This record gives sequence, C-alpha cells and structure tokens, in this order.
Amino acid sequence: MIINKGRLKFFQTTPKPKFKTGNKPNVTTKTKGSPMFLWLAHFSNWLTGLNVFQYTTFRAVMAALTALAFSLLLGPWTIRKLTQLKVGQAVRTDGPQTHLIKNGTPTMGGSLILTAITVSTLLWGNWANPYIWILLGVLLATGALGFYDDWRKVVYKDPNGVSAKFKMVWQSSVAIIAALALFFLAENSSNNILIVPFFKQVALPLGVLGFVVLTYLTIVGTSNAVNLTDGLDGLAAFPVVLVAAGLAIFAYASGHAQFAQYLQLPYVAGANEVVIFCTAMCGACLGFLWFNAYPAQVFMGDVGALALGAALGTVAVIVRQEFVLVIMGGLFVVEAVSVMLQVGWYKRTKKRIFLMAPIHHHYEQKGWKETQVVVRFWIITIVLVLIGLSTLKIR
Repeated sequence: MIINKGRLKFFQTTPKPKFKTGNKPNVTTKTKGSPMFLWLAHFSNWLTGLNVFQYTTFRAVMAALTALAFSLLLGPWTIRKLTQLKVGQAVRTDGPQTHLIKNGTPTMGGSLILTAITVSTLLWGNWANPYIWILLGVLLATGALGFYDDWRKVVYKDPNGVSAKFKMVWQSSVAIIAALALFFLAENSSNNILIVPFFKQVALPLGVLGFVVLTYLTIVGTSNAVNLTDGLDGLAAFPVVLVAAGLAIFAYASGHAQFAQYLQLPYVAGANEVVIFCTAMCGACLGFLWFNAYPAQVFMGDVGALALGAALGTVAVIVRQEFVLVIMGGLFVVEAVSVMLQVGWYKRTKKRIFLMAPIHHHYEQKGWKETQVVVRFWIITIVLVLIGLSTLKIR
C-alpha cells in the first residue's frame, strides 16, 4: 500500500519543541540518566563544565575515541594471545594463490571489536535507553554465534564450522526477538512504517507481521552480507565504519524532534542514544583496521563480521531507514548477491557467472592486486554513503 499525503500524517505525531524567545534551539539533545560518565552531569550545579556530559554530540565523540583507544591499546595484546592459542586462519587452497601466505594469521580478532564497542557504549551511553540494550544484545548474541563458528573451525579443525541450519536458527531467533522488542517499543505509527527514499509522500505501513519480517530480513541479511564481504585485508572494517557513521547521522536527526520534523523523518524518541553505539562501532573498527590493513596481522573472523552486520541492520530498523541501509551498504549487498547468483547458476547450468565468488575474489582472479580491490571498494562505499545521506534532502 502506497500512501500519498498519508506519510505527512505519520509525522504529525512529532512533537514541536518549544524554545524561549531569543534562545537558540537545543541542537545537541540532552539526556537524563546516570550511567558511568553521564552521572557527572548531576554535579553541573557546582561545576558547570560537567554539563557537557549531558550532550549526545560530546558523548558520541568520546565513545568513538574510547573505542578507538581501546582497540589500539589492546590490539597487540589480543594478537599475541590469539597467536599463543594457535587460533590461526586456514586459507582455502582453491582460492587465490596470493592468499596462501596468510595461512596461520590469527583470526577471531572481532572479539576485540565487540569488547571495545560494549565497553565504550556502557561508559558513554544512557543505560535507561532500551535501544542501547537491544543493540548490545544483538551484537553480543550474534557475536557468540560467530565465536562458536570460528572456534570449531580453528580448534576442532572443522572447515565448515557450525551447520548452516544451526546458524540460521540462531540468527533467526535473535532477529525475531529484536523485532518484537522494537515493535512494542514503538511510541507511534511513524515508528512502524517503511520509508521509501527520494519520495517525500510515499511510505508503507507494516503492521506487526510486516515489521517482524522486514526486521528479520534486515538483520539476518546484513549479518551474512558483511560476513561474506570480510574476505580481504581491511575490506569489511572500513565500509562498516562508513555505514555506521552514515546511520549515526540518521539516528541523531530521528531522535531530535525539530530535525525530524524539518527533514520529514519519523521521530523516534530515544534514537539519539543510538548515535553513541554507532560512533563506538566506528572507533572500534578503525582501531582494529590498524592491525587488519594489508598485510593483516589479524582477521576479525565470523565473531566480528556476523555481529557487526547484525548491529548495522538493527540500527537501520530503529531509525526506519532499511532502504537507506541497502544504498549505503551496497557493497555488502553486491557481495551477497554475487554468491547467491554464482551458487544458483552453477546448480542450474554447471557453469559459473564469476571467476570466483564473492565478487572481490573475481577481481583478484582478473589480475587486480588485493590492495587495489580493497581501496576501490572503499571508494565505492564512500560514494554510496554520500548518496544515502542525500536522501535526507532529495525527495
């Protein structure tokens, strides 16, 4: 069902903030709560400088810096521990021959990313905000699945890891629980519609079933897509940073009543705290990229890729920007689609569409150097994120 003019009705539930004459609008949303550093704001009556801890923008920057520092400082220790535990990546012999030198490189480095995100979010986020706990729950639950998958591969020497059925059941359970939690947290109908980018007066009401199905597809699909992308040094980490940063902008706008009304976005009360999680993700992945850039000293493994993808999908659902995620994360989409096309076409015709799938290996087989593939895919992602951000105004 397409709604013309009806979309405007959804946004009429957005409260109009009132400002005193002569005062500038509060464009850095204040937050009430008392977790970790945020409790310092309660002493602002005695020391006005502490008032800065109330502001989302300040805490978002600090969350990014905290996660970045955490990853950079603990990265060497993590790599040493993984090496001591002999948690080395087994490289496929049927893959690009240039990858054989990577055999034995420590994997499961994604555990460092998840720890950095969790610590930073708990330090700077508002514990009273339910979105924080849903995001951390999805991140850690899918991370646990990835950890178990990696552990079976490297410790039990099982190249297949966990079965596809087990993985799907786990991911589906996490996605459905998150979907139901988000649906019942919605405060108004604008939080349960599908926004169509570039069209001001087009939106799709979802209902319970539609919302759950869309959330399921978004979380599970993005989780697996990011995992498939993580096949070259640094290929997945930096695009995750870019997409998370883009979604952080949408989260900030959606959580700010005035901005949401001006940009014709659905107002999602509390979405501004999602910015803290997104910037923590950016900082953690940038810190990890320091060690994951070519030639990689450590791989993130399924523990990182599955969790980061699921987290991005959950953020997109919270801010009602599933289509924008498809645009910004176009690289992840293409990587996943290339695998589906390759497998489907081969089963049907016994022929291959690509020299090798996912598509980044196709370009390696065509003669591109690994660094060329990675940097060019980064550039593509930058362009896609900018296109996604343009939907804020181009309608």
